[in-house]
Amino acid sequence: MDPKIPEFSSRPQTGSARPRRLPLYILTQLLGPVALLTLLLTSVIWLVSCLQYLDLVINRGQSAFTFLYLILLVLPGLLAAIMPIAFFFATLITLQRLQGDSELVAMATAGYSLRQLAMPILACAAIVMVFTYACIFYLGPAGQRTLRDKVSDIRADMAGALLNEGDFNTSQRGLTVFIRQMSNKGEINGILVHNNRDRAQPVTYIAEKGILAQTPAGARLIMVNGTIETSGQGGKQLQVLHFDSYVINLDQFSTPANYTLRKVQERFMGELFWPPEKGLDQRIRNQFFAEAHNRISQPLYCIAFALIAMAAVLRGRRQRGSVAMRLTVAGLAAMGLRIAGYGIMGVAQRNPPLVAIFYLLPVLGSAGAIAFLAGYTPASLLARMRPVQIARTGA
Repeated sequence: MDPKIPEFSSRPQTGSARPRRLPLYILTQLLGPVALLTLLLTSVIWLVSCLQYLDLVINRGQSAFTFLYLILLVLPGLLAAIMPIAFFFATLITLQRLQGDSELVAMATAGYSLRQLAMPILACAAIVMVFTYACIFYLGPAGQRTLRDKVSDIRADMAGALLNEGDFNTSQRGLTVFIRQMSNKGEINGILVHNNRDRAQPVTYIAEKGILAQTPAGARLIMVNGTIETSGQGGKQLQVLHFDSYVINLDQFSTPANYTLRKVQERFMGELFWPPEKGLDQRIRNQFFAEAHNRISQPLYCIAFALIAMAAVLRGRRQRGSVAMRLTVAGLAAMGLRIAGYGIMGVAQRNPPLVAIFYLLPVLGSAGAIAFLAGYTPASLLARMRPVQIARTGA
C-alpha cells in the first residue's frame, strides 16, 4: 500500500464539532521548538562571535562584567538573522511530528480545514516577525553602536593595559608597559614604561613602586624611587635621572578617538533613508538605501517559510522515502530563497530600483507554496498535460 496524507478541506465545515482550543494547541506546539532552536543556533554563533571580545577584555584588564556587557550587545543582531531560520525548521519538525503521531490525520478527518490549520502557524510566524522587527529596527543598531563606542573606549584606555602582571604590554606601537606585581590595595611593585614613539629620543621609566590613580584630569601613574633614562644622538648618549616621586600622565599615550562614519549595521532606519551627514557619496547613500529595504523584507520570509513547511508536510505520500525527499526539498527551497535574498544585496546597492526584489522573493516563495498546497504539484501538472498530449497524438 502507498498511503496518502488525508486531504484538508479548503473551507471549514460549518456543522463539524472541532475543539476551540485546537489552534492554541498547535501554536504552543510550535513556540517551544522555535524557542529551543533559536537558543541552540544563537548559542553556537554567539560563542564564535564573542571570542574576539574575550581577547580584548583579557589584554586590557577588563572585568567579567564588561565582557558580559559586550556580548549582550552582539545578541540582537544575531537574533534578527537566526529567528526566521529557526522558525522554519521548528515548523517543519513540529508539523512532521504531528503528522507522524497521526494528529494531523485526526484533524483532517474531523473536518479541520487547511485554512484553520494555517491560522496558528501564521500566528506563530507573526510573533517571530514582531521580535525580528524589534531587533532589526531598534535593538540591533542600538547594540552595535554602543558596542563600537565601548570597544573604542577600552582600546583607548591606557590604564587598563597596566593591570596585566608579568606581561610586556604593547598597547600601541612604540610603547611598552611592564609591571611585576600588583597588590590587592592597588599598589604596584616593579614598573617599566618604555616610550619609543620618538625614535630619536626614546625614554624609559623604571620605578620600584607606584600606584595607579584616576583623577578628574585623567589616569595618572605615580611612581616612587625610580629613574628616567633618555638617550640621544642615536643611542650614543645616555642620561639617567633619579627621582623620589614622579607622575606620568597616561592620557598622553592614549589613542585619540577619531570620528568615523557610522557603519550600516549601526544606523537606525531613519539614518539609512535620510543620512544626517552632508556631502555623502552617492554610492554610500545607495548602500544605506538597499540596507533599509533589506531590513524591512527580512521578517517577511517567516510567512514564506511557514507555507513552505506546510506544503512539504501536508502534500504527498506518507512513505519514509517520500517524506524524507519532501523535507529535504523544502529545506533546500527555503535556504535557496534566503540565500538569494542575501545575494541580491550587492546588485541592489549598484541599482537602487532593484530593491523591489527584496520583497519579490518572499512573495514568490509564498505563492509557490500556496500553489503546491492547492494541488498544483509537479505530478498533478504532468497528469493534466498527459491527456492533452494523448489527444494530440490520436488526432
